[in-house]
Amino acid sequence: MSYAEAEKMLKARHSGDTFNGLIREYTASLEFTDKLSTSTQREYRRMLAKAEPEFGDMPREVLNDPAVRGDFLDWRAKVARASGEREADNRLSVISAMLTWARENGRLHVNHIQGFKRLYHADRSEIVWLPEHIDAFMRVAPIELQRALIMALHTGQRQGDLLVLPWSAYDGTAITLRQGKSARGGRVAPLVTIPCTKALRRMLDGMQRVSPLILTTKTGRALQKRYFARLWEQATADAGLNRITLPGLAEPVSLHFHDLRGTAVTMLSEAGCQPQQIATITGHSLKTVTVILDRYLARTRALADQAILNWENSPRTEFANRLQTSPPEPRSPKGKADA
Repeated sequence: MSYAEAEKMLKARHSGDTFNGLIREYTASLEFTDKLSTSTQREYRRMLAKAEPEFGDMPREVLNDPAVRGDFLDWRAKVARASGEREADNRLSVISAMLTWARENGRLHVNHIQGFKRLYHADRSEIVWLPEHIDAFMRVAPIELQRALIMALHTGQRQGDLLVLPWSAYDGTAITLRQGKSARGGRVAPLVTIPCTKALRRMLDGMQRVSPLILTTKTGRALQKRYFARLWEQATADAGLNRITLPGLAEPVSLHFHDLRGTAVTMLSEAGCQPQQIATITGHSLKTVTVILDRYLARTRALADQAILNWENSPRTEFANRLQTSPPEPRSPKGKADA
């Protein structure tokens, strides 16, 4: 590096005209503070902080150079080897979101990593908890995780919404909440009202209210996302659910908390609910419910069993139920008329 280039970089560092300076501007922007949820802001800050040691002093004008794409992809490869492909992709996605904001607000001319090809691919569209999996989990999981499973299975709600669900959301017959992931772009999420099943009411009514929140640790503290994930991972391992075989899937899979949401949709369908009814409970769009059912129902046979039961008891299929094999009737000799 020449003396002139070094002096220019030093000036950029002190003026804030660097990657770090861009982070400060982005995280102070209206789009960041008002349009992103608190949890998303926290996660974005964490990932941007991870990039600072590598790119913090990079002058902003370098971000306009097409060659910078290679620098970011090389860094992602290092992160992938150390922390996994999903984490590496997520970090680069957050940086890309910041660079897009910078381009749209006149800080940069272009975002050279926009549309990068992701390393991590996971299709969990056909993974559901079967009754035997739920039984295995309930036998070994701590009581606070058993409660979380029952809440997820009987409401179809996301982990993030359930961990912050207050007792005030439960009126003795139903749970009413605004889903955090639906509150995007400054919109207020619509209210979702979930009538409680008898089993869910029985659990809730039998719990001591040791906290404003329904789901807590043994000591009544809020369940933080990372701590909960660690407990859940251990419980699924203890239950033998970190490597199970599902019908129709060639490779073993592990069961995650999020898979309970699709399981709830499937069970509601198996109970005879129409997609419109399911959407009012889980908060999915009607289109999403239909997509979920197309993917998940292949893993269970309850609807198939019900269909055959209907077949066997319908007057319209009575003729088919009487069908049995019998020796074929003798045929007349060829060329001769029937008597």
